Amino acid sequence: MVAALIQDKDGRILCAKRNQDKSQGGKWEFPGGKPEEGETLEGGLMREIREELGIDIRVLRLFDQSITGDIELVVFSCELVAVKPSASTDHSELRWLKEEELSALDWAKADKPALKKLLIPRC
Repeated sequence: MVAALIQDKDGRILCAKRNQDKSQGGKWEFPGGKPEEGETLEGGLMREIREELGIDIRVLRLFDQSITGDIELVVFSCELVAVKPSASTDHSELRWLKEEELSALDWAKADKPALKKLLIPRC
């Protein structure tokens, strides 16, 4: 699985609430999905974001890679190429939040390692 840590020009991060009918429904996550056979992780992530959110992103770098239970999640730092998303096919809600606001959300288990890394105080 791959996910995008998407920041806007003001440094806010895109958070997506999973639809209730999905595994861990109602939990928050960094948007993403599963690469298809023959796709690179980055290519699969860009396709998933385009399909789910109707936007294009630029993948900047690997941010985190972790295994939680039976889910391996690779999170990439990304930036918007154009407009912000206004809706999602796989999520009931989207929010742009500052780093200090992220811990108030109820996060999906697989996203928690990347969230923890993001919230580590910077020296």
